Amino acid sequence: MDTTTATAPAAAGPTPAAAKRLPLLDVLRGVAIIGTLGTNVWLFAAAHGEAGPLLGYGITGEGPLGAVFELLANGKFLSMLTVLFGVGLAIQYRSAEKKGRRWPGRYHWRALFLFAEGTIHFVLLFAWDVLMGYAVTAITVAWLLKRSARAQRAVMWTALGLHLTVIALLTAAQVTGPGNDPSRDAEVAALYADGSWLDQVRFRLDHALVFRIEPIITFPLLVFLFLLGVELFRAGAFGADEAGRRIRARLTAWGLGIGLPLNIAVMFAPDDYLYVERYAVAPIVMLGYIGLTGFLVERLRRGPVTAALESLGRTALSGYILQNLLASIVCYGWGLGLAARYGTEAWFAPALWLGISAVLLTGSWLWLRRFQNGPAEALQKAVLR
Repeated sequence: MDTTTATAPAAAGPTPAAAKRLPLLDVLRGVAIIGTLGTNVWLFAAAHGEAGPLLGYGITGEGPLGAVFELLANGKFLSMLTVLFGVGLAIQYRSAEKKGRRWPGRYHWRALFLFAEGTIHFVLLFAWDVLMGYAVTAITVAWLLKRSARAQRAVMWTALGLHLTVIALLTAAQVTGPGNDPSRDAEVAALYADGSWLDQVRFRLDHALVFRIEPIITFPLLVFLFLLGVELFRAGAFGADEAGRRIRARLTAWGLGIGLPLNIAVMFAPDDYLYVERYAVAPIVMLGYIGLTGFLVERLRRGPVTAALESLGRTALSGYILQNLLASIVCYGWGLGLAARYGTEAWFAPALWLGISAVLLTGSWLWLRRFQNGPAEALQKAVLR
């Protein structure tokens, strides 16, 4: 599941100097981190925790609020993080070219370190970690960046075609199959309501393959979105000039004008079309989110909200890990255990999302007033140095 994310696109490599940063990218990273939490928070709040999707339960909750979060967040910000990771990779490749450095060079070590971070995050904290999948995809795409633009586009569109084929086959199997009604598992529910942290670690390890199924199934989509991020960056989609505005206007029109109506239609379809919603329609809506965010950043005066989103974007890897840690502490039995008490209340997951989002935004802003990098980013730089 999301992201969440997810990690910051810049987390896999050196951060450009402040003077060379594209402010919109930092804001988008911050938006993506908050957005992935908008999906993942429902997993933490559910009776079966992160294991809910394995038992046939949806990602977001029931009722009007669950539907709103599903429409606005489900799959969209996972796709956004993936695109932004591709943008970060393109920035690092351009920097290596300008400095005459061999490529991928040491980038493979960065990707390997990211994979190790993701593995630790998966085992200790959150079963639906995205860092491991991003690391594997990054190595693949980093190698492709040395090939011609024509070869890259061929791989990009082939990957999309393969992904859509897989989603079509999975959807057909769901439609024609016997159905999979959600089933309550008292043992799993007790694990998250009363079990220890070590019990949850053992559970993730015992079911590692099924918990890792999302990045395996969606690997072609990850490759496509990485390369799409590379294409958008090279086209100037994140710049403050007129060319960037035109591209973002088209993204807004396509994403919101086509993607949102499709998303609403799929939401009213049977549950058998959940793969179409999350992995086919959501990436289209995501393009609209990128364009709309760019429009708002350009039109609105920079204020505390924008500054906080930029700060979170600059510490996105730390923010991604912290949001899952905070949600685990609040929801699970080894922490405050509030999910067992209030998880069925319609207000709980949205309130948790708001509370953790406020902590992330405020905390990242305060942290960067004193330190240059987030703690996870600083650790990565220190180790790789």
